[in-house]
Amino acid sequence: MADGHAPSLKSRVSEGEWRARVDLAALYRLVALHGWDDMIFTHISARVPGPEHHFLINPYGWYFEEMTASALVKVDLEGNVVQETTGFINPAGFTIHSAVHAAREDAHYVIHLHTTAGVGVASQAHGLLPLSQNACLLQDQVAYHGYEGLALNHDERERLVADLGDKSLMLLRNHGTLAVGQTAAAAWVGMFFLERACAQQVAALSGGREHVLIAPEAAQAETREQGKGIGFVSSLAWPGALRLLDRKSPGYDA
Repeated sequence: MADGHAPSLKSRVSEGEWRARVDLAALYRLVALHGWDDMIFTHISARVPGPEHHFLINPYGWYFEEMTASALVKVDLEGNVVQETTGFINPAGFTIHSAVHAAREDAHYVIHLHTTAGVGVASQAHGLLPLSQNACLLQDQVAYHGYEGLALNHDERERLVADLGDKSLMLLRNHGTLAVGQTAAAAWVGMFFLERACAQQVAALSGGREHVLIAPEAAQAETREQGKGIGFVSSLAWPGALRLLDRKSPGYDA
């Protein structure tokens, strides 16, 4: 474990930045705890409170399960590191996350994953189907972006944010999942619902599509409206998620 390898920044940053660091480190640990990490790849980022448009992202080479608040790297929208650190960032992560942070004022937290189920559904032509309650809840919240290769081309940023629009979730075709939120809680619960819906779809289609039940249209319409309450659910779920970390993955807030 790398806990403690990064000197504590708590006394050297603003209270708002420290809170963002702790919440972001918690997101990394939660992703690892659920088995949704991809070794040292994929990224989660957070906007630093203030007018500078700085954001926090993982140092390249750290596993999600060892992330701490002090280890996170602060960069500007051009990818320049703006703090003293021995860490550096993955350019592909910067491309996706800087695009969303720059375009969306409400995107304080951005989660991008490469899970087996998420990539599986993102690689299906029909995308997310209304097969499960989770999928039905997310019907109006999922956008799609076509695959363009490793996200190293800054020109892709305009296309990605255009495809995302005002949605909070996205399936990156042949690539993975994306969730944005004004809070860590909102981003986490959105991603949790999306990943769960993808896993349920992969399970349902494992025996073929012929006998799979699509949810009735009336139920889809009803659930679509109910899905607008996910923001409220996130405020209830987040404290419990942090308690889970305190029990199973302590040290993220160092």
